[in-house]
Amino acid sequence: MKIWAKRIIGIAAAGAFAFAAISMSCAKTKVSGTADTAFADTTPAVAIPADSLRVIEALQNSFRSISAGVLPAVVEIDVTEKKEVKSSPFDDLPFRFFFGLPDESERGKGKTREYESKGLGSGVIVRRTGDTVYVLTNNHVAGSATEISVKLNDGQEFTGKLVGADERQDIALVSFEAKKDSTIVVATLGDSDKVQTGDICLAMGAPLGYSQSVTQGIISATGRSGNQIGNMNDFIQTDAAINQGNSGGALVNIYGEVIGINTWIASQSGGSQGLGFALPINSVKKAIDDFIANGKITYGWLGVSLLDVTGEYKDSLGLKNQNGAFASQVFIDSPAYKGGMQAGDFIIELNGKKVKGQNELVREVGYLPANENATFKVMRGGKEKTIVVKIEERTKEVSTDNSKLWPGFIATPLTDKAREELKLEDKKVKGVLVSNVLEKSPAAALRLQNGDIVTAVNDKPVTNVAEFYDALDLTNNKEIWFDIYNDGHTITTGHYKVGK
Repeated sequence: MKIWAKRIIGIAAAGAFAFAAISMSCAKTKVSGTADTAFADTTPAVAIPADSLRVIEALQNSFRSISAGVLPAVVEIDVTEKKEVKSSPFDDLPFRFFFGLPDESERGKGKTREYESKGLGSGVIVRRTGDTVYVLTNNHVAGSATEISVKLNDGQEFTGKLVGADERQDIALVSFEAKKDSTIVVATLGDSDKVQTGDICLAMGAPLGYSQSVTQGIISATGRSGNQIGNMNDFIQTDAAINQGNSGGALVNIYGEVIGINTWIASQSGGSQGLGFALPINSVKKAIDDFIANGKITYGWLGVSLLDVTGEYKDSLGLKNQNGAFASQVFIDSPAYKGGMQAGDFIIELNGKKVKGQNELVREVGYLPANENATFKVMRGGKEKTIVVKIEERTKEVSTDNSKLWPGFIATPLTDKAREELKLEDKKVKGVLVSNVLEKSPAAALRLQNGDIVTAVNDKPVTNVAEFYDALDLTNNKEIWFDIYNDGHTITTGHYKVGK
């Protein structure tokens, strides 16, 4: 051990000596005769043409100006949520470890225990009215918070209050009080309809708790669906790095305008992989007014269940090259029902604007004000039909009442693949396949089951989806019954009386 100690000391001394020699050599002004020593901070790193350098510097100065102008309007939001969980009756025992876990019969008999969960996100100051300042953020950031703290980039900190939150769009509005002479910067909201793929953008917020961070990228795409996260909006996609904590922050264009609210990322690791998504600011501008006026967002309600149809389904409706949204079911006594819309209508226009698909129509109907008329153009039986509907306010009670959703199932084409899966060898059996039967719906009341085949409506044979919906017309029929084929047997259902 001592020998090794001596060797280590010797090596260390030699290293120190060598370092000292190198240091003294670097301190000399001349080496090898008359050659001058070059210092790292006295020569340019690379030779850049002056014209090119001016362009790059101009771009850099632009990013600096945008950041300096917008960051004061971007805040960090710290939240506390109180949650309740059922605790085990053995939780308070000091030696519970030795008793093992309670069996299922004992679980749930314990007391309810409350605990606090803390988190953080970002927000954007979008309005100031007197002493009240409003911050736009995500519902998943502040929608369930019991305590909210708002931190500005200059160090000011305020106690926030939830003004309103909406799960369908994943947005929330928070307010705090600040004296009129306090420095508060309100963001400028841009026009997200003008955003194009390839535009330069900056994402601002508090990713992973690093407040007032800025990342830069481009707009990767627009009109991305939010279905995978249960959101009714479309989204702006960007490769500007967005991470946890960026939620509710600003997506900004080169003019310093907020064009989106950072909301989610697509990631396998939980970190940024260049797939960030922001709510277009135009889709939430109305929500700010709704939150301030009513504490909630008011949605228009049409009263139909929409289905995105493609391929064989669209072909079976005779709509091969037609864009629109398919009303597969209609709520009885809804605005659509009262206006004359039928299950099976293919909606192609709303107020003179072409409908591209289901998601677009959901958004556009949601934005319609209640108690005002809307004009729809639909395809029914291969012909165009214009329908005027008086829109009502959407409530959870009416929009989730399956007992009024007619017919209460989705009729799908009886394709060769479906026949194979059903092991239906009898080629003479024709009709439509019953799928997605809803509980408490008219279909459930008639005892229909998934996998049944509807072969006739009101004793009228149907061989495809188009014929099925044509026979389902409620204009003249106030009583509907079906012939059902299943496992070699055909039965007739009871009669369902439609409406009051």
